[in-house]
Amino acid sequence: MGNSGSGKTTMAECMLFEGGAINRRGDVNAKNTVSDFNEIELQNQCSIFSSLIQTEFKDHKINLLDIAGFDDFNNTIFSSFTVADAALMLINAQNGIEVGTQIQSRYIDRFKKPVVLAINQLEAEKANFEGAIEGLKNLFGNKVAVVQFPVSTGAGFTSFIDVIKMKMLKYAADGGKYEMVDIPADHADQAEEYRNALIESAAETDEKLMEKFFEEGTLSEADLIKGLKAGVLNHSLYPVLCVSTKRNIGVNRIMEFIIENCPNPAEVPGMMTKEDNEVKIDPKGQTSLFIYKTSIEQHIGEINYFKVVTGTVSEGQDLINNFNQTKERINQLFTVAGKNRTKIEKLNAGDMGVTVKLKNSKLNQTLAVPSYDIEFKQIPFPEPRHRTAIKCLNEADDEKLGEALNRIRTEDPSIMVEYSKELRQIIISGQGEYHLNIMKWHLDNIYKIGTEFLAPKIPYRETITKPAQADYRHKKQTGGAGQFGEVHMVVEPYIEGAPAPVKFKFGSKEINISVRGTDVHELPWGGKLVYYNCIVGGSIEARFMPAILKGIMEKMEEGPLTGSYARDIRVSVYDGKMHPVDSNEISFRLAGRNAFKEAFRNAGPKILEPIYEVEVWVPSDNMGDVMSDLQTRRAMVLGMSSEKGFEVIKCKVPLAEMNKYSTTLNSITSGRAMYSMKFLEYAQVPPDVQEKLLKEYADKEDEE
Repeated sequence: MGNSGSGKTTMAECMLFEGGAINRRGDVNAKNTVSDFNEIELQNQCSIFSSLIQTEFKDHKINLLDIAGFDDFNNTIFSSFTVADAALMLINAQNGIEVGTQIQSRYIDRFKKPVVLAINQLEAEKANFEGAIEGLKNLFGNKVAVVQFPVSTGAGFTSFIDVIKMKMLKYAADGGKYEMVDIPADHADQAEEYRNALIESAAETDEKLMEKFFEEGTLSEADLIKGLKAGVLNHSLYPVLCVSTKRNIGVNRIMEFIIENCPNPAEVPGMMTKEDNEVKIDPKGQTSLFIYKTSIEQHIGEINYFKVVTGTVSEGQDLINNFNQTKERINQLFTVAGKNRTKIEKLNAGDMGVTVKLKNSKLNQTLAVPSYDIEFKQIPFPEPRHRTAIKCLNEADDEKLGEALNRIRTEDPSIMVEYSKELRQIIISGQGEYHLNIMKWHLDNIYKIGTEFLAPKIPYRETITKPAQADYRHKKQTGGAGQFGEVHMVVEPYIEGAPAPVKFKFGSKEINISVRGTDVHELPWGGKLVYYNCIVGGSIEARFMPAILKGIMEKMEEGPLTGSYARDIRVSVYDGKMHPVDSNEISFRLAGRNAFKEAFRNAGPKILEPIYEVEVWVPSDNMGDVMSDLQTRRAMVLGMSSEKGFEVIKCKVPLAEMNKYSTTLNSITSGRAMYSMKFLEYAQVPPDVQEKLLKEYADKEDEE
């Protein structure tokens, strides 16, 4: 992991080369790396999807997940952290702590996995090792533990000092195997200083090591490695190593360090089940696996990437999908390096692999032997924070678009698709504008469906603020049986816990209510409708009461003000009239609908808008500009704090004001800020906004 451009993909390429999985290192600029193989990744020269890469080094198998650096593609972090045992974070020595580093540090804190830090690009002219270390300490505090430091940086970088081995590791200009030599005299004091600090940090991870440190004043190399591994495992130490992936300098030593100091799958906390039970990696247990990624390839179909949690998975094995209770046969098993797949016969617990052509299984599902009823907790993908509407350029493609969006969501569940009957739009939500632009590229280029983005409409709601009375007579005579229905009703705001109505007073008119029946309806769009039957003396027969309710619901689905859904209303039908011949259900449905419409308009009607809780993480030097922008969006600030070099703003913002906020925030902060948002509540719009919305609706009605 690491900021975009920190060298993740090149690091993966070097590790494959060192492990003998490839005999020549690819290059991002030459578009021939193993892990970036999708057409859109080659075009953009950056990782967009996570890639599983597997290699062997010194009799150990290492599974690597190369993930995207842009936070718009943070779904790759969530899925990868769920199944990975540790993280290798790359830092660009020229730029130090970048926005991606800061953002990803939050995910490190959230998932609490072991972390190794590698300062890369030390061969660059503007490389600044000390500056990078200072930035890391500001970000991670005293967890940062320097294990290696360069003899020099820039074009002459070929050597670094390893304070575990207390030797200088010297490479040829084009990398390869290192030569271990004595530390030069002019770097001995610095090496001693870093080693003492490392010994002290390692000693603090274990009481026995601390006692030995106090008794002897130092630790042996074996004890140092023991303490360091303990610190890595319990998330208290983040070792810092040196590397130049461009020259393949230091990569083999990092791989050695991973083998020596990073945990094997059985040493980390296990996978959690839906019932919050921990399941440790166990090769002797009953077979179970968790699918953490599904991709779709032309001519092959769905490809499922999984981690074996317990037991052994073998080719030809029959398993049960415990999510949907369907049977699956593992017809083919592969290990992978990017797009290259190698057929194998079995995989053991802790290992990762790929299978194809499963019938009913995909991302976030658990497969196990029939006798093992287990289901692992699903990956908690982040809430969307950028939304847009989408439509086909050619209406004939509408059905194809639906199929394509379903396939895209199979691969990336952080994209949400809503077919809004209310808004009459397809609403797409994702992590940012870049995220959704990449989705659109797939629609245009892979699925060959021409599409365009439109401004998304807002799901407003309508409600009332005071009681109002109305009566309406529907009468129609067309020869033969006619239509007749008269309904008298009172509408009032619904308030949770309020007692049933007894009396209403409108001017000099007093209406006494006697509730004979109550229907409470939880509305699909939120809020409630409470419908009281208050008919006394049979003025309306009971068989017509459902028709009146149906008429009311029709108008609530298309509110009287702007056509938006209405909510949180109580309706008391207390009187009316019937005709012995002409009264029927349709008459009372229309009478109820129109009486409700009239009463609603006289009940202090208000438009409600969705309010979101927004949290913005912004560098302090951009705080003023970000606050000013939020004020133009009608934001209400709830609180501010500081965390990890960021100022954190918590506020409430109307959804109508959040359109393209990710683009604006990136522009204001040069991409150094981040934010999250989640639905909070519905609230009344200000009077000027309501007036504007009413006018827009009226103009639209006139046009139609």
